[in-house]
Amino acid sequence: MSIVVDSPAALADAIGTSAAGDWFAIDQQRIQAFADATEDWQWIHLDAERAATGPFGATIAHGYLTLSLLPRLTQGLLAVDGTAMVVNYGLDKVRFLQPVVVDSRVRAVTEVTSTESTPQGYRVGLRTTVELEGSTRPALVADTVALFVPEG
Repeated sequence: MSIVVDSPAALADAIGTSAAGDWFAIDQQRIQAFADATEDWQWIHLDAERAATGPFGATIAHGYLTLSLLPRLTQGLLAVDGTAMVVNYGLDKVRFLQPVVVDSRVRAVTEVTSTESTPQGYRVGLRTTVELEGSTRPALVADTVALFVPEG
């Protein structure tokens, strides 16, 4: 279920509401592609044999890979009618709380935490928790800011 708001001006009414996305698997192919894109080839991400005897029992996703999946994981969780565009405004705080072991499934739970009217639109604070299936402790928690630009 998603959070649906009639207009960017009505975002203040959504403060405190949250929505959860679908589960999404992070496989070794995705971890490898991220390693290649970022040139972070640390063995805990890529060497399955060595990682099996390491601290996590298998390879793990890069923390920044999990963070980079926020657009995918949160897609459709907040629908704001009357919006011309949404711009990523930045991050206020990110914490990596638990590694994502290869083939784990994650999902995002996003909560609207604040809104502020600006000359460009509405700056919206969001707290996104990336949950790990089968775990009570999340993989990460990120406080992000997005700018919702009204139509017209």
